[in-house]
Amino acid sequence: MLKIGCCGFPRARREMFRHFAAVEVQQTFYEPPRPKTLAGWRMEAPEDFEFTLKAWQPITHPAGSPTYRRLRTPLARPEDAGFFRPTATVNAAWARTLAAAQALGAKVVLFQCPARFVPQEENIANLRSFFRSVARDDLVFAWEPRGPWPDQLVRALCRELELVHAVDPLQRRPLAGRLVYFRLHGIGGYHYRYTDGDLERLLALCPRRKPTYCLFNNTTMFDDARRFQRLIAGTSHRVATVS
Repeated sequence: MLKIGCCGFPRARREMFRHFAAVEVQQTFYEPPRPKTLAGWRMEAPEDFEFTLKAWQPITHPAGSPTYRRLRTPLARPEDAGFFRPTATVNAAWARTLAAAQALGAKVVLFQCPARFVPQEENIANLRSFFRSVARDDLVFAWEPRGPWPDQLVRALCRELELVHAVDPLQRRPLAGRLVYFRLHGIGGYHYRYTDGDLERLLALCPRRKPTYCLFNNTTMFDDARRFQRLIAGTSHRVATVS
């Protein structure tokens, strides 16, 4: 029920496959690799290893975002990108994201929004239109809003559009979804190293009866994820001994 891993590959793929149950692929956000390349990763990984992936940025981020510096292939109409707009650019970006998910055998696609994507009427309408219209292909969609989104609105939209509320549980509680999708960004920033107390608190926040992803996204993500695994193993041993 609990899958621990990293957002990206801080170590070689084979080492990640050996130690973890899941990885959230980040390359698909900047520009999806060819499906043949991703299918090769799927073949390299153990059968029970799970890939999730971050949706390509033209869906969520306008072309002026700093992340576009890593875009290799210029968009034909960059002015039409981002904020789930009903444009050919956004639709094409989803088609490439879906092809990447299929090549990886992924179950979950994450849509991370920039802080500039605020709860305005136009943005909410575009969000609704996108998630109501795109082909899901049995995928679970996780949505990570940032900025001033009220809990009541996030909960309502997630329920209406069948979205999982992706969240850093040490900063905000999850509000909706048939599974739990935690992204650990570092308390106060990417360079934060989680303390033993932080990891114990994280474990206490993990539900016991729902599939849960705990994906670390900080400088020491590999080490912190391994420490979290050891904490869980130690806790399980203590419970078994007491029983």
